[in-house]
Amino acid sequence: MTFTVRDFRPADAKAVADLRRAVVPYRLATPQGIAWEVSTAPAAQCLRLFVAELDGRVVGAVQASVLHDADVPGQAAATPEVRPGHRGRGVGHALLMAAEEHLVAAGAERLFAWAVDEPGVPAFAERHGYRRTRRARYLRLDLTAAALPPLPAALPSGVRLHTGADFEADPHPLYAADAEVTADEPGDVTCDAMAYDDWLLHTWEHPHIDLDLTSVVTVDGEIAAFALAATDGRARYSSAMTGTRRAFRGRGLARLAKTASLRRARDAGCTEAFTHNDADNVPMLAVNHAFGYRPFAGAWRYVREAARD
Repeated sequence: MTFTVRDFRPADAKAVADLRRAVVPYRLATPQGIAWEVSTAPAAQCLRLFVAELDGRVVGAVQASVLHDADVPGQAAATPEVRPGHRGRGVGHALLMAAEEHLVAAGAERLFAWAVDEPGVPAFAERHGYRRTRRARYLRLDLTAAALPPLPAALPSGVRLHTGADFEADPHPLYAADAEVTADEPGDVTCDAMAYDDWLLHTWEHPHIDLDLTSVVTVDGEIAAFALAATDGRARYSSAMTGTRRAFRGRGLARLAKTASLRRARDAGCTEAFTHNDADNVPMLAVNHAFGYRPFAGAWRYVREAARD
């Protein structure tokens, strides 16, 4: 078997989306989203998407990028994805080598990767010198059967419920809320350095983000909590971020935002919802479990120090 590793071309977008849906079905993947991420990547991200091609078919891919919004420079990430029928033949190794070479040349000092908790995948990471750090849990909710909680008949004084579309004229307050919540998420990398212009382009304007399904809770006019919603246009919904600002925690506002978002998603025709949480994020795991989300897949975060000459 002879395969070729090369850079992504726009014509590969559908093939890469099909690959991702087959390998990591809990992640949204569309040709539009993949093409958008590659074409709009900021220079500081040094993003390259490599594909492995065999007989004219894409059988693997890896997206290599510097974590340019991390508070500590020199960190990067790359996770090879290979179709199950083509594993164990060197495709993943070749993709990872191409990604690592690119990232080290871009100045990366620490390399992160995800390993799906399936037979052989963690062992692949460990054979390549990566060590296990954190666990993530991917959850699924069947929206066709879920007993979603009702919205309250009346909101507390000063509390209002909005959609993301209500902030189209000035999304900066939602950017500030997202940045605060993201900085408090448990994980190996703290990402709190994304500039507003980058957030606008790569979060707010991302083809997967659905502003009508996004919910925002304000208290006395100030954003307190939100549930950022994404869809693939194929009846699949994903939580892009749900959280509450520090000053408003402990009042059930994130639950309120997510309730409104999920109910609108079901009314819009979405049939299944996915989310993921760090295994140490016990409060959010509890919220999702109460909605009816159940374990779908697990993955381990791996890291290694970059080898240099």
